[in-house]
Amino acid sequence: MSDRPVVTRIAPSPTGYMHIGTARTALFNWLYAKRMGGKFLLRIEDTDRERSTLPAVEAIFDGMAWLGMTPDEEPVFQAARADRHVLAAQALLASGRAYRDYMTPEELTAEREIARAEGRAVRSPWRDQDANFNDRPFVVRFKGPRDGETVIHDLVKGDVTFKNKDLDDLIILRTDGTPTYNLAVIVDDHEMGVTHVIRGDDHLNNAARQTLIYEALGWEVPIWAHLPMIHGPDGAKLSKRHGAQAVSEFDDMGYLPEAMRNYLARLGWGHGDDEIFSDEQAQSWFDVSDVVSAPARLDWAKLNHINNHYLRLADIDRLVSLTERVLRSRGEPARDADAAVLHRTIPLVRDGAKTLLELADAVMFALKQRPLELPEKVAGMLNDENRGRLTRLRDTLADQDAWDVPTLEAALRSFAESEGVGLGKIGPALRGVLSGGAPAPDLAGALVSLGKAESLGRVDDALSPAA
Repeated sequence: MSDRPVVTRIAPSPTGYMHIGTARTALFNWLYAKRMGGKFLLRIEDTDRERSTLPAVEAIFDGMAWLGMTPDEEPVFQAARADRHVLAAQALLASGRAYRDYMTPEELTAEREIARAEGRAVRSPWRDQDANFNDRPFVVRFKGPRDGETVIHDLVKGDVTFKNKDLDDLIILRTDGTPTYNLAVIVDDHEMGVTHVIRGDDHLNNAARQTLIYEALGWEVPIWAHLPMIHGPDGAKLSKRHGAQAVSEFDDMGYLPEAMRNYLARLGWGHGDDEIFSDEQAQSWFDVSDVVSAPARLDWAKLNHINNHYLRLADIDRLVSLTERVLRSRGEPARDADAAVLHRTIPLVRDGAKTLLELADAVMFALKQRPLELPEKVAGMLNDENRGRLTRLRDTLADQDAWDVPTLEAALRSFAESEGVGLGKIGPALRGVLSGGAPAPDLAGALVSLGKAESLGRVDDALSPAA
């Protein structure tokens, strides 16, 4: 490889959602480009016109934007470059490194059976004929060597050797004259200046064939790096039964993009024992040659741990906005006063939340509208003794000039001492009337979340004769 600046790329096909494996491949390309001071590019491989859809293209753009990995140039659409691909095929024909194959489907089927029986790759009888019939359909095949070996120097897998006799002559132009994937990707990578092809190891076999085509065109072969697959926690290939697979699903499940970047970076790569690190650290540490060759396993517990870490670090205004989005998706009404409640509540409950969904659950008690409908268990606590104690506690709370956690914790302890009981005798009933039986933080935290007027109002409602 020459001393060209490093250029990496991610090249998804817009035929469905953006898979989490594609996201990790994009991340590794992005990190390596940043580490080497190079460029990270995006190409949409939309040559499969029947399966490629605009929503799938949008899903790729949305997924990349959510993950925070912006390409350094405008995206390239492969289908728009078909003329360039055809020119490369014509150059191979002119140099004798490709040929027109007129085999019929029936003849091809028969040849496949013979080749399988003889333990060799498919070879067309037209391979060594310079035929050009205008009235017969044909495909254009690359004429690969029959003997020798092709060695792939892979940064992850090491040297991988392929016997050329086992590599069939790839179709590079279909009968309708359109280019196939293996030709298009070579031309595009070459003309985009891609120096490192970092992709899933399901493309490792393609690398051998593509290397031969690069050499036949007289182009510099990129450095290969084939990443292992991501498996489910049980070691099986990732599937729907393991949970989320699409980037959008992780967003919907309440994971933060910075947590996903951190977690995905750890799937198959690491820096010593460091589990949590910043983007800047990952960019300065990452080297694709350090990626392990064994499949990585999705670990929900680790992802939740990392996401909790970033929830605790996140800006409160941002968390308020994201929590409001979750609440609106659940059909909760939007009220102007809710933002202030969330600003008070989120700092008190986020430490226990693994996702934004759990954070939304944890703030619900503070958003309830009076009068609260108390569950039977809470209503059953409001006997004469607890009503009397809550009445006296309500007066104590009303006398507090400051309304913060330390002040309220001290007031609650002092009240319990004056009553000659422990907080355990006060807490359950107070928590119940404040939260309506919903999950809530500690007593002082719940009071601060609600604010003084709302807290006293909920106690009053619970003590009123109609309650």
